[in-house]
Amino acid sequence: MDQQQAYKQKYEAKLEEWQAEIDKLRAQAKGASADSQIDYEKQLDELRQRRDEMQAQVEKLKSSQGEAWTDMKAGAEKAWSEMSSAMEKARSRFK
Repeated sequence: MDQQQAYKQKYEAKLEEWQAEIDKLRAQAKGASADSQIDYEKQLDELRQRRDEMQAQVEKLKSSQGEAWTDMKAGAEKAWSEMSSAMEKARSRFK
């Protein structure tokens, strides 16, 4: 497996993991008070948006080659970092 394929698989696996965690947080939010649910929904919307951005980066990575792949990889890594930060923020708020 080449480096490009390894990165693509890594990102796809992490996307699936993040989606499962978003689903878990959504279920947790349903059991919260009405005021808390509003805050949780805002947080979940942000997570879904970041996840969608990450998905778009992964799709671009899949179709890129050569130097374009290197550029797309940098964009995907930035989106990855932003998504990781958003997930940590959400985890801390949902505790």
